[in-house]
Amino acid sequence: MKNIAVILSVLALVLVGVLFYLHFTHNEKLKHIAVSPVKQDSTHFKIAYFDIDSLQTHYVYFKDASDRMKKKENAMVSELSTMERSYQNKIRQWQEKGTNMSQSEGEAAQREYAQMQQRYQQKKMSLEQDLQNERVDLMSDLRKKVENYLKAYNKDKGYAFILSYEPGFMLYYKDTLYDITTDLISGLNTEYQPQKKK
Repeated sequence: MKNIAVILSVLALVLVGVLFYLHFTHNEKLKHIAVSPVKQDSTHFKIAYFDIDSLQTHYVYFKDASDRMKKKENAMVSELSTMERSYQNKIRQWQEKGTNMSQSEGEAAQREYAQMQQRYQQKKMSLEQDLQNERVDLMSDLRKKVENYLKAYNKDKGYAFILSYEPGFMLYYKDTLYDITTDLISGLNTEYQPQKKK
């Protein structure tokens, strides 16, 4: 029984020794790795960014397209207002007749009123959908123009990524050395000007 206890103690001591050896050898390897990190050539991995707010403010195409959108929105509001005034005039006429209307006239007025509401809602939905589609097309076109320009721009710049910076974007640090907003706006406006004159 004593022999078994002695053998187990010696075995435990040897195992503890082996574990210490492995532990410290592994830590030394980790320290060696930490001390000599893999060197990366920064010239092969550059990131640039542009400010989306500045682009929207200074890109002539975007301003022209936004003006077109505002005109279309104003036209929509005007069309709906005209329709609404016309319906209000009709309702006023019914109210002026008031009790002089026969039952059949009253029922016809109610049916016409329901149809007017339905027409108004359908027209409003249709105009809003058209406006939304145009907005989507505008943003898609803007994105395409920026992407195409950046592909050509980046041929000799060698950026791995070009990000768009906008408020709410989680970018904790930005070095203005890599801000290409001015180049982007200038280049896009130069491309847009000939199209504008056509």
